[in-house]
Amino acid sequence: MSENTDLDIYLVGGAVRDALLGRTVVERDWVVVGATAEQMLARGFRPVGKDFPVFLHPRTGEEYALARTERKSARGYHGFTVHASPEVTLEDDLARRDLTINAMARARDGRLIDPYGGQRDLRERRLRHVSAAFAEDPVRILRLARFAARYAPLGFSVADETRALMRGMVENGEVDALVAERVWQETERALGEAAPRRFFEVLRDCGALARLLPELDALFGVPQPERWHPEIDSGVHTLMVLDAATRLSPDPATRFAALLHDLGKGTTPREEWPRHVAHEARGAALVNALCARMRVPAAFRELAELTARHHGLVHKVFELRATTVLRLLERLDALRRPARFEQVLMACEADARGRTGFEDTPYPQRAWLLALREQVRAVPVKPLIERGLSGQTLASALFMARARAVKAYQNLTRPTPR
Repeated sequence: MSENTDLDIYLVGGAVRDALLGRTVVERDWVVVGATAEQMLARGFRPVGKDFPVFLHPRTGEEYALARTERKSARGYHGFTVHASPEVTLEDDLARRDLTINAMARARDGRLIDPYGGQRDLRERRLRHVSAAFAEDPVRILRLARFAARYAPLGFSVADETRALMRGMVENGEVDALVAERVWQETERALGEAAPRRFFEVLRDCGALARLLPELDALFGVPQPERWHPEIDSGVHTLMVLDAATRLSPDPATRFAALLHDLGKGTTPREEWPRHVAHEARGAALVNALCARMRVPAAFRELAELTARHHGLVHKVFELRATTVLRLLERLDALRRPARFEQVLMACEADARGRTGFEDTPYPQRAWLLALREQVRAVPVKPLIERGLSGQTLASALFMARARAVKAYQNLTRPTPR
């Protein structure tokens, strides 16, 4: 900043917040007060903002935005009129931000500018809106839920008045204006946070989960057999599975598959409770529908669909015949897609551990299936070709050779079922 000492520049937002929390500052954003776009361009800043004046520093590449205000002009999160001028103060600019912990600034001389109590809310571990203008932008519900997922390990909770405001936004239909791409963007980011279950808990608490992810919301209140699920409630189990996946893997796609693995239980007729016959197939169809609606990337969708459809067989793999095990490997494309196969098994392990009292129970199915895959891969195809086999005859012979390898491995290594 030294080359622009005549500009009134402040460090703002996440960099200030995370520094106060003692967390690593990943990126820095700046606000320039009292300047014009022409002044920024004259100093070599490159314009990047289409809807409001944001510039990239010519040397550091960091974002510098002119101080601005926003006024609601239409429904949804695009419905804002932005005003930027030299008359807009720093306090005006901070007032348009979502949460008090994001509405602080640091001056050149190190002074903290905190007009809305963000530092106090950091100390008290509270997520609180800056003003009633929070209710004008439904994306802020998703962002707050994501911050709740990020800072849950630090003990943060949502302020009561903010929870009430969010419920009002859902009730008046503001959240219905969210587009699928933005919902998915925030969901994917939340899945990578320290405690992703909090994202979904916050959305459910304000009623947004039922609007945005009704298939997931439908699981709450649906019972399961207590023998296998001491937690009983399918929704509670789902969040426990997400917790287990979070402990097992940092991969958002694996966590997503774990989250959606039991969607079919939300459509089981009441008269069949607490049993859920064929919920895997129903769940796979629901996963595909949800992913299509939310524009979920194919890699996430495929992994979640395979997990939903096949997790029951993976759990029971030690009880299956050799040919059934081999067909399972084929359906999971274990030989050609080994990385994805491992993700499926990780999500299945999370399912097994996401139950009250089973959190630390061993899950030998994963290691056993990974080792079995290598046994199947090692079955040579060349001798079959040398016998003159081809086409479907070759495929059938290779299947039987692999089935014999599975059977031999079962006889040698199959552990006691869980």
